[in-house]
Amino acid sequence: MSDSVTAGPAAWVNLPDVSEKLGVSISKVHQMIRDGQLLAVKHEGIRQIPAELLANSTVLKHLPGVLTLLRDAGYNDEEALRWLYEPDPDLDGNAALGLGGHRAREVKRRAQALGF
Repeated sequence: MSDSVTAGPAAWVNLPDVSEKLGVSISKVHQMIRDGQLLAVKHEGIRQIPAELLANSTVLKHLPGVLTLLRDAGYNDEEALRWLYEPDPDLDGNAALGLGGHRAREVKRRAQALGF
């Protein structure tokens, strides 16, 4: 994500820390990124994952499905990240935060609508 974008994650997690947090190998983290279960972009020159996309020792439950919907709609990783962090007060601040709460269904519905 380019530094010119003002809306974005409050915190970032590098891939080795994601590996430790999830209790999986670093190669498994890379596989999860390739498979669309996680979203990683270059931030400050290092591939990182927004901290809000991780819940305790797991990935947010609905994140893989939303990422699939966004990719099906033609979004690349950076565009998906921008969409997830676009300010939206109806989604607890933005879609990424909404995924972690009771707005997850609405986030999924909106992502699905992008494909039409």
